[in-house]
Amino acid sequence: MGWAVFWLAMIILAVVVEAATNQLVSIWFAVGGIAALIAALCGAPVYAQWILFVVLSLAALLCTRPFVKKLTRFRREDTNAGRCIGQVAVVTEAIDNTQAVGQVKVLGSVWSARSVRGTVIPAGTEVVVREIEGVKVIVEELPAA
Repeated sequence: MGWAVFWLAMIILAVVVEAATNQLVSIWFAVGGIAALIAALCGAPVYAQWILFVVLSLAALLCTRPFVKKLTRFRREDTNAGRCIGQVAVVTEAIDNTQAVGQVKVLGSVWSARSVRGTVIPAGTEVVVREIEGVKVIVEELPAA
């Protein structure tokens, strides 16, 4: 009866950890623990209980892995801000990286801006948006025509 108590404690522990984490990290051990508990109650030797525990825990993991991966896959949501990249913008407030100031207007929206090269870009200059970092666009002056 000693191993039956052990397996019951293992099942309870696995379920409690699973409930606390909500990350599907231990539920497979509960499945293996149930098989080992049944084997213990039927009088199977300890090595057979452990084999059942390991094999069924692994089988549960392998069978549910594709489903779990699908559930835990997070997609990055496009906020349409990416459409600004490559667009021409007009500097509305001089851009100076050292003073952390500067704004541009691109596609009808005003953004805080920083210069790619760290150069000061005066207001009224046309620039091209190279990337977005948080709430700032990183811009570069258009080449002289």
